[in-house]
Amino acid sequence: MGLISEVLLLPLAPARGSAWAIRQVLQEAERIYYDPATIRAELARLEEQLEAGEITEEEFDRLEDELLDRLETASRGSAGTGNGTTQ
Repeated sequence: MGLISEVLLLPLAPARGSAWAIRQVLQEAERIYYDPATIRAELARLEEQLEAGEITEEEFDRLEDELLDRLETASRGSAGTGNGTTQ
C-alpha cells in the first residue's frame, strides 16, 4: 500500500489489529478443539465418568457421539492439511 492509503486507513488500525488477534485466537481454539489427542483424552474421561456413575448411559452415548464426530472431522481435516487442523 502506498503512504497515502496507509495514512487514510490509520484510524482503522485498531480494528484491523483486533480482527487479526481474534482470527489467531479462533485458529488456536479450533486447533485444540479438533486435536485428536485432546478428543481421545475427553473420551477416556467420559468413560471414567460413566464407570463412576457420574453420568447415565444416555448422556454417555450422546457425548461420545459428539466426540466421535469431532474426531472424524479432525481426521478428514488432517488428510487435507497434514497437520491435524481444519482450515
